Amino acid sequence: MKKHYAITLLFSLFQVLVIWAQEVQIFTLNDFDLNGRVKSCLVTTDYGKELFEFNKEGVLTKTITQYNETDQDITYYKYKDGELLEKRMESYKNNILDEATSMANFYEVDTVPNRMVVEKIISYDKQFLEQQQYQYDEDGKLVKIISSNGEGVDETTLDYTKVKNEETVSTFTNGILQKAVRTSIKKTPNGEQKIILTKEYIDGEPNTANEEVFNSSGDLITSEDFLYDVAEKEFVSQKKNYYQYKNGVLSKVVKKTVNTESSDTYIFQFDNHTPSNWVKQIITPGNTYTTRTLEYYKEEASKEETSN
Repeated sequence: MKKHYAITLLFSLFQVLVIWAQEVQIFTLNDFDLNGRVKSCLVTTDYGKELFEFNKEGVLTKTITQYNETDQDITYYKYKDGELLEKRMESYKNNILDEATSMANFYEVDTVPNRMVVEKIISYDKQFLEQQQYQYDEDGKLVKIISSNGEGVDETTLDYTKVKNEETVSTFTNGILQKAVRTSIKKTPNGEQKIILTKEYIDGEPNTANEEVFNSSGDLITSEDFLYDVAEKEFVSQKKNYYQYKNGVLSKVVKKTVNTESSDTYIFQFDNHTPSNWVKQIITPGNTYTTRTLEYYKEEASKEETSN
């Protein structure tokens, strides 16, 4: 999300981060395109609200997703010594806690001989749902996930290969390829570009792909979606987006397919805080909007100021 600014689907975006996380992740202000000592961020769109709360270190501690006046989901994050210790997801329907859909995730960390994290997921009505065991190599890279639940045990392995300026991470579930992510660096007259090509597979067969290109400033400049053509045995482009920036802020997205072309213009309003954050985003011609209400921690006075 860094320097992308297109946060119109922040609800869905956060859910994607959680669903696709290959390991236990700790979310910080950077994951939500926030700068400075932000205490809370209330996101309001034309389809709902979501509140994010952070501690003084900039780590996410709580989220509230408000669907309507009586239905909401609340997630709490608890840490110890920089590690995620506990995550509780509480679902309220008609202002009543639904114990069957509410759950708690507990984490145990072991670092001998290599790092290993065990995650246990239990519902509020005391039902065991799942256990995940994350295993890392001596370099700290995640290499295996063992998932166990009432339906059995699945083993996911991650294979890392590096050739010159390219690194590929291939994910296998029970020996069947599920995803391959190739990250490469390309030198251009305007500086280095980072290219991330992600291929998704179904039962080991290629299905979809996405290629993202970032410039030397970390801005996303193109994103292209592909669909695998079984007859031609190759990925075929379906849509390509071109991102334009003004003073480092997203200003326009041009979307092209084989037969169509359209564009969205992005308008941002920023607060007066230092450093500043955007507090309103408008996308035309659809005139969809997103507003962010921010609360900051008070800046702590320096020792010299407090001694005077």
